[in-house]
Amino acid sequence: MLPLEPTDDLAKPAFKDASSCTGWLSQFQLTNLTLAHGTLRTQLDEFNRFPLRGKDRLQTLEVLRETVSTVQGDFAKKLASKKLPLTDDEFTTLIALRSLWQSMLNGYLRCQQSLEHGDSSLAAEAALLSHRCLLYGSLQIGDFLRAGYEPDGETWLDFHTLYAHAEEQELQLTEVADKFNRSGHATSCRTLYVKTLLLHRARLLGLSRSQWHIVDRWLDIWGDTLSIDSRCSMSREDAPPLAVDLAGTRGLVPIQHATSADSMRFLAMVPLSKLIRVKTILLQQGQSPQQNELGDELNSKDCIDLLKRLHACWCEHRAESLADEPRAAPAAQLCNGLESIYSHIARKPFKQALNLDIANKEAQRQIETFGRVLDQTDRHNLEELGFLVDEWMVEEDSLLHGRLLRKTSSNVRLGVNQIVCVHRPEEATYKVGITTLVSVTRGGQLYIGVRYLPGNPQAVIVRGGSSGNLLSGAAAALVLPEMANLRIPSSMIIPRDWFHAGRPLEIAIRDNLRQNVTLGISVDKGVDFERVSFLLKN
Repeated sequence: MLPLEPTDDLAKPAFKDASSCTGWLSQFQLTNLTLAHGTLRTQLDEFNRFPLRGKDRLQTLEVLRETVSTVQGDFAKKLASKKLPLTDDEFTTLIALRSLWQSMLNGYLRCQQSLEHGDSSLAAEAALLSHRCLLYGSLQIGDFLRAGYEPDGETWLDFHTLYAHAEEQELQLTEVADKFNRSGHATSCRTLYVKTLLLHRARLLGLSRSQWHIVDRWLDIWGDTLSIDSRCSMSREDAPPLAVDLAGTRGLVPIQHATSADSMRFLAMVPLSKLIRVKTILLQQGQSPQQNELGDELNSKDCIDLLKRLHACWCEHRAESLADEPRAAPAAQLCNGLESIYSHIARKPFKQALNLDIANKEAQRQIETFGRVLDQTDRHNLEELGFLVDEWMVEEDSLLHGRLLRKTSSNVRLGVNQIVCVHRPEEATYKVGITTLVSVTRGGQLYIGVRYLPGNPQAVIVRGGSSGNLLSGAAAALVLPEMANLRIPSSMIIPRDWFHAGRPLEIAIRDNLRQNVTLGISVDKGVDFERVSFLLKN
């Protein structure tokens, strides 16, 4: 069991039993979320220090669960859709989330401690206590994953220790009801433990928050197929087992990384593989998601896609990600944002048209800063002007998809659905794509997935007149050529808030070459761009 600080008779919590806790919560103010969150943790920590009969402590913690869950859910929204790495303030929010879950865990650990010291009032609650401890350990890992961060080694070791304790007490298979479980199913410690491990393994699939909740519920329902044992067997055609070390600081690893330690456990993936494949086939044959206990949030096509992605992640042979297994990999340069991408493709910085007075002032500023007027086409000077690229390692670089790991730390933050440009130094072409996954490794490196847009991008400048609430003036943009063999027409990537169907624009391609175009339909939209069709005007 995890160590705890001793209780203290001087502790003065605002509540000392379930009844007084209910009264305190009835007066609890949620109008200031940050204050409410801090108050909950302070009072819970003080309560955990207070010496109390085990049954009274357990009943009080059960009363607190709903309020803690509600506050944590609202507090976690502060990190929704944040670019990574998080700022210092945002990371402090993540640590605060983890700390409140830890405070709940400490309370249940205190109950376990009382039980092991002979508190007979908890004799019938051993399975519930193990389940609650593992649940609050799991919630800490879940908040890290949803924020895009790999949990640290200490968090993993504590989580493994909690499951090992359930095993020692032979409580891992006992199902425990939880009215706050979204699936409505009673779950065992084994199901909760394996589910958490599998959700972590799926973190690099780029699942949306709604997909996280769906997969979480599916795994609860599929609990009978989730097994973990100290031995394993496999054949060539089977889904390979996965391994986890209960004395380790990582999640699941491929079977080839397992050792002969007594703390090693193995997940047989054949039952889960069969279940996923059967459900996929039934959906393809016309059954509905509801008929397959898959819920009603996704249609059949989206369910099939998600099931296939999960099967590939969990049940098929694959190389480990660079995020989990560092190794040598090809190098690439990456930049994001239309102005930066324009600059690196055009080999000169994007600049708004300036009048003569402004131009002279800019030249004077450059002389004061650099001792000369910068040569706009020089690569080194692009960096001086702030148009920087980061060095990345390429894990995957297919026609339509890429996966990359940033080599060093950088101030550049990335989020999902941003426009990026990838350039391999040995190649003449550039690839433009949209980020589908952004994650932070334990070492603080960014790991991203990219959906590439077909075609070699061309840097252009678009100009448009005033039109309603649309942005006007000049902006950096990209033109993607027609791909006749793939039946993909040419398209243009412009900044957000520039698009309106039928809007006339002028594009400056190179030198004095200009072309008038009319915008068609919106094809893709991200946080900092919109990909649109266009027609040339004669």
